[in-house]
Amino acid sequence: MKPKVTMIAWNQNDNYVVTAVNNHLLKVWNSCTGQLLHDLVGHADEVFVLETHPFDSRIMLSAGHDGNIFIWDITKGTKTKHYFNMIEGQGHGAVFDCKFSPDGQHFACTDSHGHLLIFGFGCSRPYEKIPDQMFFHTDYRPLIRDSNNYVLDEQTQQAPHLMPPPFLVDVDGNPHPTKYQRLVPGRENCADEHLIPQLGYVATSDGEVVEQVIGQQTVDQDEQGLEPSILDGMIRQLQLQQDQRTGADQESASGGPQNGEGTPRRG
Repeated sequence: MKPKVTMIAWNQNDNYVVTAVNNHLLKVWNSCTGQLLHDLVGHADEVFVLETHPFDSRIMLSAGHDGNIFIWDITKGTKTKHYFNMIEGQGHGAVFDCKFSPDGQHFACTDSHGHLLIFGFGCSRPYEKIPDQMFFHTDYRPLIRDSNNYVLDEQTQQAPHLMPPPFLVDVDGNPHPTKYQRLVPGRENCADEHLIPQLGYVATSDGEVVEQVIGQQTVDQDEQGLEPSILDGMIRQLQLQQDQRTGADQESASGGPQNGEGTPRRG
């Protein structure tokens, strides 16, 4: 197998460079001379996560598709801590990303099964206040492209970044109580009635019809004349204001209306 570098990271003071190779080894190099200092052995699959400690130049974190998370002392070439991400009944979960907290006392990882793993000092009691399963209701919603090749949410025909803050749901799409909905940025000060999502019936890929969060007014609902939600009205108003600002900016940049029209055409 031809060796290939899958990830590279400098340590905190740039004295060392660590490379992850597809033969599952981590190599520590002197960044000034290019001399190979250590081979770090422990991973059993490819590594795509290398994170340096925010202030301790000796410490480097690595994580890979084998489910292993290592804390290394790269000056000595030794393991400091090791964690294996075993999931009951499902084997191990590949670790896709890790980040240290700014104070270096904690780090968080995400895996292939949708889990957020938080490591650090102290008790885990504060984290017991939130549900085990938290997803956004928009996480697996299909996207489409319009005639300008811009991405739109298929159901609402809106740009994803202009949609209201999503609702928190469990793995089956059932919404969590309102106290959890306020954890979503943008919903902190919403009234209770604005934190109750709209529910609808959605057909899954295998033909089963399940009740899930719709969250926003759909095109079908508009055609049926159903009353829109307050959030949808706010989003439409924001979109209209943005369109007006864009039109005004284009008109002022061109010195007046284009092509004899009252408003300039959008690009």
